[in-house]
Amino acid sequence: MTTNEQLFERAQQVLPGGVNSPVRAFLSVGGTPYFVNRGEGAYVIDEEGNRYLDYVQSYGASILGHADPTVVAAVQAAAAAGTTYGAPTTREVELAELIADWVPGIEMIRMTSSGTEAAMSAIRLARGATGRSKVVKFAGCYHGHVDSLLVAGGSGVANQGLVGSAGVTPAAVADTVVAPFNVVPTLDEDTAVLAIEAVAANMGLVAPEPGFLEACRAECDRVGALLLFDEVITGFRLGRGGATAWSGVQPDVWAFGKVIGGGLPVGCFGGSREVMANVAPLGPVYQGGTLSGNPLATAAGLAAMRQMTDDRYAELEAKAVTLAEGLRAGFASAGVAAQVPQLGPLLGVFFTDEPVRNYDDAKAAADTGQFAPFFHGMLERGIAIAPGPYEVWFPSLAHSDDDIARTIDVAAEVATGLAAA
Repeated sequence: MTTNEQLFERAQQVLPGGVNSPVRAFLSVGGTPYFVNRGEGAYVIDEEGNRYLDYVQSYGASILGHADPTVVAAVQAAAAAGTTYGAPTTREVELAELIADWVPGIEMIRMTSSGTEAAMSAIRLARGATGRSKVVKFAGCYHGHVDSLLVAGGSGVANQGLVGSAGVTPAAVADTVVAPFNVVPTLDEDTAVLAIEAVAANMGLVAPEPGFLEACRAECDRVGALLLFDEVITGFRLGRGGATAWSGVQPDVWAFGKVIGGGLPVGCFGGSREVMANVAPLGPVYQGGTLSGNPLATAAGLAAMRQMTDDRYAELEAKAVTLAEGLRAGFASAGVAAQVPQLGPLLGVFFTDEPVRNYDDAKAAADTGQFAPFFHGMLERGIAIAPGPYEVWFPSLAHSDDDIARTIDVAAEVATGLAAA
């Protein structure tokens, strides 16, 4: 049997850090990453045969759990007909129609191959539509590894102990302004777009305070800037209408990913017919991609999203509520200072006795050093959460009541150990 340690040693010879996305290297928690062999519903099994109850769920992409039979069958059928064509397909139209039907305000979308591509393209679209250059974003909100948006980028860079990225030139961020989350920035007439995670899920889970999103919408309207909701995480996880339906606030441009691909690489950006008319071939804003609208990804996305009824969203939220309440009780019983925010089917854990409302608060909680021993205590007992203090937990529809009850019991046991240490 090949061990995780042996695989990690091999991987480090051919992959930077042994991984293809930095957080997977366990840098912020220490130790050797487990290499997944397969997934089954709420569980992943590593190459050593260890079975983990999984709250990573591909960082939210697998809303139904791993290897959902309907999704697997759809991908198999699609693959049998060919994996890519470089030409339009029916399913691209069907997925676009579904997204436009579910999200208030979206009339047209353009498919991409990742959430990063979607955010990058949405920013380019906003600049092209307004004729302006300046982008305003919030500290701790991550919008993919786009040069202009990596500064103070939340989990994507924060888990590595970085504030940005080498290789990003001063010119790339010269037109980027960073504001604290939950504080409405004052925009000017050079601002093309205000980009925001409507529910911040890349600095742990930080909810917008009452009136914050509405005030951001009003400030954009005041100066003629566009409002961008990055819903790569929240889109079709908060509900059928995402953050727009949840908050009642309608942006001008959206970016999506994760859930819309049913676990395959995918993204899209969208908006009104007027805004999207700026995208080539209708307008002057260029965006393209050989694998955009990939037939496997659209098959998987449609198979996943068509299962997400309002009842299933209510079921998923109920799981998150039970889990969050149980975690809070366990931490309190153990005497460990912790915040467990929960919003819809999302939840997070901060090791602090104060509520977290922005990136500075989240960083202070991460700097207590309690996340790493908590992470390893959970993993040693067969429960996998993301290996970084700025990540959220993703219960899926495959997580049973027994799974959640076991998670609560294990977390309480680990918390008791933290308190003793």
